[in-house]
Amino acid sequence: MAAVSLTNVSKVYPDGTRAVSRLDLDTEDGEFVVLVGPSGCGKTTALRMVAGLEEITDGEVRIGDRVVNWLPARDRDIAMVFQSYALYPHLSVRDNIAFGLKLRKLEKSEIEHRVANAARILGLDQLLDRKPRALSGGQRQRVAMGRAIVREPQAFLMDEPLSNLDAKLRVQMRAEISALQRDLGVTTIYVTHDQVEAMTMGDRVAVMRKGELQQLARPEELYDRPVNLFVAGFIGSPAMNLLEARLERSGQQLDVILGEERIRLDDETLESRPALASHTGRDVIVGIRPEELEDAALDPDAPSDRRLKGKLELREALGSEVMAHVAVDARAAVTDDVRELAADMEAPEARGEREGDATTVVGRFGSRSEVREGEQIEVVVDTRGLHFFDPETSLGIYDGG
Repeated sequence: MAAVSLTNVSKVYPDGTRAVSRLDLDTEDGEFVVLVGPSGCGKTTALRMVAGLEEITDGEVRIGDRVVNWLPARDRDIAMVFQSYALYPHLSVRDNIAFGLKLRKLEKSEIEHRVANAARILGLDQLLDRKPRALSGGQRQRVAMGRAIVREPQAFLMDEPLSNLDAKLRVQMRAEISALQRDLGVTTIYVTHDQVEAMTMGDRVAVMRKGELQQLARPEELYDRPVNLFVAGFIGSPAMNLLEARLERSGQQLDVILGEERIRLDDETLESRPALASHTGRDVIVGIRPEELEDAALDPDAPSDRRLKGKLELREALGSEVMAHVAVDARAAVTDDVRELAADMEAPEARGEREGDATTVVGRFGSRSEVREGEQIEVVVDTRGLHFFDPETSLGIYDGG
């Protein structure tokens, strides 16, 4: 096993297109690191440079203690799992798994041992004599994983391996791949467009945008302390609500002004984000995750200065919760970051659309909520979970000045 390190790595194509810019990324031995970001952000290009399938324009890639910039892919001691299973249709499962080992001219007994071990790990024991056409999508992906496992590489590189599977099978395979990686302890770099996949699988997650690394952190840190507006809007499902706001002092208290409404910040919020004090009297962007919004009817003791009034536009009852789409008196934040995020989700904000000063926010209400579409309702805001960003720099407002 070996750590993988990218130092100041860039990729510029002959036509001048810069796919990756000065990427620094260090994985620890045995770590599972996920690269995530919108389509075209450079995550697959970065993976292919590690694999040796793309030439590196600048910088250095190390696998273990070797610089591999000029090594061909076959000599890098890595195994790659692709979006397409890339199985040979005329070969059995057994022969597909063993194919790379035969090319390396390993002893027959060693090949049989490795194939049997991989089949046992992946639950393919009863399928070894079948052809790929007789397998389900999940089984084909296991065969592709088996072909990687038997190589006993220093690192696994996986490029959106679950994107061809249906939603239910993706959830199952996510768990299986995570468990497999932990059992094998092989350093793994995994590329995905799906941020839920990234957050549930990675020891650490690297968020990329336009070829640049935005933040590399544990999933919990990405969620709780996103470094900038782009990371905040990209991580989380449903996405964070992003609104224009202003911070104003009211006696010894600090309030968030949203349109005609005022939300008072609690002491815990101010203690965890001391830099907010220096933004008093200034415009900010406030981020509210859906789970920080609750039906006021379910929390009657919530203070009046922690509530927003609005009109329920859409109610989605999901059994365990109610997704409430509420039009509130506030302006949606529209920045380049927000437009890019909205374009990736094909949402109207990509075009900067908004109706006057009304904005629809999404709240994750308790299952007992009885709100009805068309009603005027009150929404309680848990201010402890609010996020704040500088509209000029897009950086999160936390500890600095």
